[in-house]
Amino acid sequence: MKTFFMAFVLVVSMGCSATNEHTDVTKDFTGVISTEALIAEYPQFQSVYESYEPTEAEITAIKSIEGKSIMVLFGTWCHDSEREVPRLLKLLERAGVTLKSLSLVGVDRNKQEPGNRHSQFELRYTPTIILLDGNKELGRVIERPQVSLGEDLQVFVSLQ
Repeated sequence: MKTFFMAFVLVVSMGCSATNEHTDVTKDFTGVISTEALIAEYPQFQSVYESYEPTEAEITAIKSIEGKSIMVLFGTWCHDSEREVPRLLKLLERAGVTLKSLSLVGVDRNKQEPGNRHSQFELRYTPTIILLDGNKELGRVIERPQVSLGEDLQVFVSLQ
């Protein structure tokens, strides 16, 4: 019995360390979700949203994307999404940026969703934050920003 228990503990610990996925039992969401629903229904997103305080540099930088569109492909199960998506939402709110559109699209653990946007945008990693001007992709932040969300998105606008 002791051997069985040790084997079980070993298998369970290997399984947890082999994944970067969030282990919360909250049901994975797929499809389009509103900012309000994401924050209200997913406590881990709400916690980061409430605690994050963007810097003045980030607030100033993000204002450069005024009038553009953002497509966010993310997983409610993904720890990078739990960190970056609420930060983006808080940053946009604090800066008072008006976007042409903001689409939050949840994907499953296979990185797919019913609207097939995962294929359209060739999703490989979550979150993927795509800045668009009309149908033209200006750039994307994949998993985490290089400098900060605001500054990375500002660079995409300045390169155009």
